[in-house]
Amino acid sequence: MARIILVRHGQTQWNREERFRGRADLALTELGLRQARATAERLARMGVSQIYSSPLRRALETARIIGQRLGIPAQPLEELIDIDFGDWQGLSPQEARERDGELYHLWSVSPHRVKFPGGESLGDVRQRVSQALEKVVAEHPEETVVLVSHMVACRVMICAVLGIDNSHFWQIGQDVCAINIFETRGDGLALRLLNDTCHLQGL
Repeated sequence: MARIILVRHGQTQWNREERFRGRADLALTELGLRQARATAERLARMGVSQIYSSPLRRALETARIIGQRLGIPAQPLEELIDIDFGDWQGLSPQEARERDGELYHLWSVSPHRVKFPGGESLGDVRQRVSQALEKVVAEHPEETVVLVSHMVACRVMICAVLGIDNSHFWQIGQDVCAINIFETRGDGLALRLLNDTCHLQGL
């Protein structure tokens, strides 16, 4: 049985400011570093054998902190990168609303219908994260593997595992350094844990 532990990266300054992060290569805040260390301690008890990460700094920092604790090198996996928000990257929600109120409203109510100007859609993200997940399960059929990624990618991957479309995007909780667990069952994957942050209590 393969077990996939999907982890969202720790806090960045743009998480605190609520900006569209996308492909911006942001570092973790001091709190984000503590969150990553707490996540590493939690994962140290789970028999992890491999760690893959989005190549963006905030995810790689999180993955490398986990890897240092577990004695496993973190390997970048391009398909786990965050959504490309295109022209919206770096904007606050208010700025995005002022720039394009109609598209912002659509993103709020029907995210699966949005393709960001100069960027991607959730469908684009789903295609590549699903490919990554299939590849990891095929290469590590009896192992426990950690994937470190981003809020959008994590939500979309969870939708894919559950077999629901991307219209359910906003119904999936995904906090910083949250842990999600999938396990192989039959020909597919089953969700065993969702958005668990108990390891962050007291930070």
